[in-house]
Amino acid sequence: MTGGFEDPGAMPATAPATVVARVAALADRLGVPHAEVFDVGRLSAASGVPEPVVGALLGGRPAGEPDVQTRFLQRLDLLRRTRLKPNGRKYTQQEIADGAGMSRQQAGALINGDRRPTMEHCDALQRFFRVHAGFLTAEDPEALVGALQHTEQELLQQLADRERRAAAVADDPLERLLQDHGVRGIAWRAAQLPTDQHRDKVAEWLDMLLESVKRPES
Repeated sequence: MTGGFEDPGAMPATAPATVVARVAALADRLGVPHAEVFDVGRLSAASGVPEPVVGALLGGRPAGEPDVQTRFLQRLDLLRRTRLKPNGRKYTQQEIADGAGMSRQQAGALINGDRRPTMEHCDALQRFFRVHAGFLTAEDPEALVGALQHTEQELLQQLADRERRAAAVADDPLERLLQDHGVRGIAWRAAQLPTDQHRDKVAEWLDMLLESVKRPES
């Protein structure tokens, strides 16, 4: 593995404010607490950005580590703390070396900051820890934007699912009934009736409703 790693600092970093606003608006529509979608610990683990930097960027303040070598060490340390073996323990330097196709000495030098990583080193380590390309090197605002965009996609999927369910309810009397009252609610109301005769009437009415509903062929 040869070749120096070039710091892409000349490229403009993406400001996360626009994505933050979109995620906040989606969360409000879905009734999801902002504390959940903007959880600093979760976003830090997803992006590799240190928690204080995540908090600053979410608050609209300029923040981030400009030195690519320092970012690499921060992200690699985070991966070693959060991407654990099935038994809950950290990967050893030897296991990382074997998985990334390098010597133990190379892995140790990279982990300890004694050697500047090449793009090949980064790619190998990212594959080993199963994170996306650029995880170890992206500028902090750009890395946070990537994590927020993933959250945005999850919220959009939730919104689409909710609208799909709402459309199904609007087209189906039985679904609308269950949506309004729920199975437990219907059962509770029936249980409040004074006699078995009254309860039998409810069951008869539900049977008639089931027979009258024409569901689409699947």
